[in-house]
Amino acid sequence: MGMDDGFRQIPGLLLAWYDVHKRRLPWRDGPSAYHVWVSEIMLQQTRVEAVIPYYERFLKALPDIKALASAPEEQLLKLWEGLGYYSRVRNMAKAARQVLEDYGGELPSEPVELCKLSGIGDYTAAAIASFAFGRKTPAVDGNLLRIFARLTDFAENIRTPAAKRQAAAFFNDIFPDDRPGDMNQALMDLGATVCLPGGAARCADCPLSAHCLAYAAGREALLPLMPVKKPRPVEERTVFVIRTADKVLVRKRPSKGLLAGLYEFPNEKGTFNKEDACTYCKNLGLTPVSVRLLPAAKHVFTHLEWHMTGFELYVAEASTAFTPISDLADSVPLPSAFAAYTGKVLQS
Repeated sequence: MGMDDGFRQIPGLLLAWYDVHKRRLPWRDGPSAYHVWVSEIMLQQTRVEAVIPYYERFLKALPDIKALASAPEEQLLKLWEGLGYYSRVRNMAKAARQVLEDYGGELPSEPVELCKLSGIGDYTAAAIASFAFGRKTPAVDGNLLRIFARLTDFAENIRTPAAKRQAAAFFNDIFPDDRPGDMNQALMDLGATVCLPGGAARCADCPLSAHCLAYAAGREALLPLMPVKKPRPVEERTVFVIRTADKVLVRKRPSKGLLAGLYEFPNEKGTFNKEDACTYCKNLGLTPVSVRLLPAAKHVFTHLEWHMTGFELYVAEASTAFTPISDLADSVPLPSAFAAYTGKVLQS
């Protein structure tokens, strides 16, 4: 792709806009590599507004890499509770230990080295290298791909590796030497507030509209071209809120797989009726005294939906195979997948 001379004006226009309109975010204030890393991992799959209180609480509890590396898993999971995708924080702790062992306790400044750390991919490595170390490395995420597609009127599937390489090459060609971190941040802010998806794009407010080929052709709402999403598979599950006179029983999930290592209400695939629920309870070695149908609930994971039927079962006595939820105190989270039933338990 040849570089249009108008594109050379983009850095100056965009940085001038950013200096006036940039979002005030806590991880942008004198960012250390650790601060950038924590924020970028939190921002995966999570909105900026939701991340801010988690970020501040996390740094207060674990202010540096050494603290993160030595934190007990229960503390990590509790600090992450509500953000979901708990593998992210587990990978962070693993990477922190790698940094202590292999890099003298300091995050490396080069993307290729950062990518060797657990849970850090190309985008996160570029963001850390750019924001914290001033490396001229575009952090190509969904925002940058959308801006690239519109600026260049890129009429191919934007989700292919080839498209990502073209976007990276495009931004590499125009990135300034003196403010690469701000350039990345400016592009992210533009994508988050102005160059919005579909018909929501605010082209009249965009500092780059005079150089946007898609806008000139009236195609901005059609770009970027995306692959057709396959519908998420739906899994029917039945959740059992098992109670004694004064306890609610939970169990720990396996250490690998979905929601690994978290506590949960017992549950099984399929849609059970009251008779099935009583039989299931007996098979667990518990004696059901009463059973009540709870409202249905749904939880959406990235690539899966749970449609849940719930039952509340009172049993004669607890079993050592389960843990009373009261014993977890505030130190261990229950997955948000069970929020509809957790709320009922905690309120009753």
